[in-house]
Amino acid sequence: MSQPSCRGCGDHVKRLQQQISVMRKELKNLRQRTDGSIRSHRKHMTTLQSVLATISQDPHTKVSEPNADQKLEVTLEKGCINTVPIGYINSCFAAKNGTPRQPTVCGPSRATLQIQQTVFSNPDHPLIGLDQYSHVWIIFLFHKNGHLSYKAKVKPPRLNGQRVGVYSTRSPHRPNALGLTLAKLERVVGDTLHLSGVDMIMGTPVLDIKPYIPDYDCPHARATAGSEEGGWPSGEEPEDARESQAASPSGHNTAGASSALRQASSKEDGFSPLGAVLSDVRDYLQQGELALSRPAEDGAVEAEHSGMVLTGPPGELAGRLHYGEESYSTIASWIRQPPVSTLEVRFTQHAERELKEFVASDSTVIGKPRFRFLKNSDEALAAIRAVLSADPRSVYRRTRCQDRLFYFTMDTADITCWFGDGFAEVLRVQPLKL
Repeated sequence: MSQPSCRGCGDHVKRLQQQISVMRKELKNLRQRTDGSIRSHRKHMTTLQSVLATISQDPHTKVSEPNADQKLEVTLEKGCINTVPIGYINSCFAAKNGTPRQPTVCGPSRATLQIQQTVFSNPDHPLIGLDQYSHVWIIFLFHKNGHLSYKAKVKPPRLNGQRVGVYSTRSPHRPNALGLTLAKLERVVGDTLHLSGVDMIMGTPVLDIKPYIPDYDCPHARATAGSEEGGWPSGEEPEDARESQAASPSGHNTAGASSALRQASSKEDGFSPLGAVLSDVRDYLQQGELALSRPAEDGAVEAEHSGMVLTGPPGELAGRLHYGEESYSTIASWIRQPPVSTLEVRFTQHAERELKEFVASDSTVIGKPRFRFLKNSDEALAAIRAVLSADPRSVYRRTRCQDRLFYFTMDTADITCWFGDGFAEVLRVQPLKL
């Protein structure tokens, strides 16, 4: 009779130890916040004392107030700016819970961004020409970081509790709560951007937008374009080539192929049928690096995205195109081989039936729950699978809160699921109560 009692006492002691551990962490966070407040208070007091000392030396001296331009110049020189959001994200993710940690995790996820009229009197003007790009960089604020605490070392969820330096991760908890994401630009309508593949939640303040240009943003693209085998020497790239690459409407890498085809175009006669060489080239280009159209009538190759017809002997063409290598840039090994494995995602029959009840926003069906961003229930199914397969739980929930229900929202759907050993199962999909 004593053994069950001992086991019960052991479980009770274990729970108490866990609670003590949590309390210690909370106390540590409170100390850090208190220390930060004290430092901020001392800084303000030092500034006030300096101003009062200046006034006390000569009471009749008026402290000159710098004009707006002088203030801005001094502020920028010290690395301080007053950020002004250019717009706010309208996303299919309503809260942090269940939102993908990276934009490529969930391709169907969608959002819109409307430029504020308080920033530009004609908010559609700054977007002119942006529709020529397939992807854009979005610089935003992590506005849901709470008390803005940060540490030098963090525990990325993909490392399952191991610590690394904060600057070697994409952690939102950093000294300056700035976020950077690469989103697919679906279309531009007036003053509004329609995006997909996002990892931002509803109401995220956006600070800036920049076009994604692989020729500049991708180390592999730059190395290929300027390599000794097929590119121009450093600093000798023709101006018209740079312009054609920068103006390319596609997000694909055109630098290596453009440089090779341009050099081949200097020899206009004496070329033979393209044959097997161009067949190999087409197979390579169709893998997403570049799309080339069919051979022209005179044997030339037309580059669709650059808008130019480039010619050359097939032998020289094949020798100058570069088949992808990954030696130009390196990343941490745990990014591609994390300790956390990808989860299998299951749906109960009840959850599948509930999800199929949802219809698109433009549907004429009455009495059915409607999506705002997702096109249909099949796309929602794919989006939910993508989010759950990447295991959206924090390390704490993964290790301390096993077998508990997990809730998150996707567009207008409220999703209930639970995690088992190597899988996640969706139990319910209910319309979100607005």
